[in-house]
Amino acid sequence: MKKKAIIVSIKSTKLTKKERLLLSVEKPWGLILFKRNIKSINQIKKLVKDIQKCSKDKKFPILIDEEGMNVSRLTDIINHDINANFFGNLYEKNKIVAIAIYKIYLKSLCRIMNEIGININTIPVLDVLRKSTHAIIGKRSFSKKKEIVKQLGKITIKECHAQNIVNVIKHIPGHGCSAKDSHLTLPKVNLEESYLNKIDFYPFKSSSAKLAMTAHIMYSKIDPKNVSTFSKKIIKDIIRKKIGFKGILLSDDISMKALKYDLITNAHKSLSAGCNLVLYCAGNIKDNLKLIKSVPYIDNFTLKKTSEIYNILR
Repeated sequence: MKKKAIIVSIKSTKLTKKERLLLSVEKPWGLILFKRNIKSINQIKKLVKDIQKCSKDKKFPILIDEEGMNVSRLTDIINHDINANFFGNLYEKNKIVAIAIYKIYLKSLCRIMNEIGININTIPVLDVLRKSTHAIIGKRSFSKKKEIVKQLGKITIKECHAQNIVNVIKHIPGHGCSAKDSHLTLPKVNLEESYLNKIDFYPFKSSSAKLAMTAHIMYSKIDPKNVSTFSKKIIKDIIRKKIGFKGILLSDDISMKALKYDLITNAHKSLSAGCNLVLYCAGNIKDNLKLIKSVPYIDNFTLKKTSEIYNILR
């Protein structure tokens, strides 16, 4: 399974000749889809089949951010006017009813994804909500209560795995503590590690998720020089040791404004710090090609964990 340590993206609803070559020759680990890539059921099914054909891999990892409401890429196909916070609020009122409805919802969502051919959903968001949490997270979070976030996150992974869909927990080690949007600027969090450990790290601990996405945040009391995606200290001491995450760690999008360098440098700094994969979401073919030629092939750890993911997929 010779793959490059990158998840790429494409520009439109069809693969161009260069994108076909990218998938067939350069061998990215996976590909992430956005609303710009999806117009109808028939179109997306054909696109997915083309991606699988070019990659020569029926289980080729195809990701999507399908959280519902504000973060939904399938709005041209399904009416997905719901969010994680709805289930968190319901859980506070009646746990049994909330869990039953949430499981039905997840099975329905996974069924649609299986029909389309998308096999990885970047849910659940395990960020703990605050009054000061930026709206970019907002109701994408289950709750201000860490126990509810953890419990509903655990259910998400178990139910999705049962339906042959793999999850990406995000944004590790926690984005709820930030009052800024990392798409636009670098959020700096000046909270003590002991406090973060009690609240923000908590939902990510003991997770059975196979994939996790980093938060592009600077935790000043832990590493005052590096955003977490570039921080060996945060990845090794916090994400791997304190939180105990054992799966594949991927960067959040390396084209976000929270990262101040060029794409190649952002990719190299992410991988050098301990990320196993880098994520590139803008879909520019020139940048895709530059990046994929500059990143290494996946290491033995990522290879082993990729095999575990393939065992879940159809």
